Amino acid sequence: MADSSKEELLQLIKRFGAYLSVKMSTLFSISSQNMNTRSIGAIAGFAVAIVFTWRLFRSPTGPQRRQPKRQAPASGSSGVNPPSNSTLTTTGVSSSEDTRAQNVVDEFFQPVKPTLGQIVRQKLSEGRKVTCRLLGVILEESSPEELQKQVTVKYSVLEVLLEITKYCDLYLMERVLDDETENKVLSALEDAGVFTSGGLVKDKVLFCSTENGRTSFVRQLEPDWHIDTNPEIIFQLSRFIKYQLHISPTRSERATSNVFNSPSLEQFFGCV
Repeated sequence: MADSSKEELLQLIKRFGAYLSVKMSTLFSISSQNMNTRSIGAIAGFAVAIVFTWRLFRSPTGPQRRQPKRQAPASGSSGVNPPSNSTLTTTGVSSSEDTRAQNVVDEFFQPVKPTLGQIVRQKLSEGRKVTCRLLGVILEESSPEELQKQVTVKYSVLEVLLEITKYCDLYLMERVLDDETENKVLSALEDAGVFTSGGLVKDKVLFCSTENGRTSFVRQLEPDWHIDTNPEIIFQLSRFIKYQLHISPTRSERATSNVFNSPSLEQFFGCV
């Protein structure tokens, strides 16, 4: 019985190895331009070995059923014998082993969903400094006149905003009509928890009295990314800023290769 178990294990490993080689060949052909194949093979081989071993030893190995004794053929029966129990058992084990090996490898090669932090870094092309206007992006209001009446933070964007502050030096900016509005905006952002992560402080929220003032802020800060809703500012800065994101409910034609479009900041990062 021990020899039979060892033989079954060896057969399973052989089939697993054959199926794995096909999977790894496909993976290498796709990833060879981005990663060193030797590194991929080492990582994947080690991970697969762990998963395979865990799956193998996790499976309960109860006592094997005793094979029923094969009865002698009755007299007068034809000379053609039906398949023996041992043949049927071997075929069943072989099919089961192939299925188990395929399931382990397929599960290992399932795509892993990236985290929001990984998406943010990928989308921002590892940019380290970001400037962003408030109206229409972080705030529900769309004009300085509306801000004089109320300030409403878009809570749907907070998760993305706080994730950006973990990897980037973020500056928020907006045109306001008076000092009272500035205080309202800062209080609303503080109440929403924007300043709790430590990545964004009140000193990095900038206010100006004209649209050209916001353009000057961006030029002085020289960010890797600028996020705005004003198409004129996007156009003016396209020659000076590496990347820009134009937030607009209607998709406009992409004037330059470094300007991206999205209905909202959270949609750009796939959070909606």
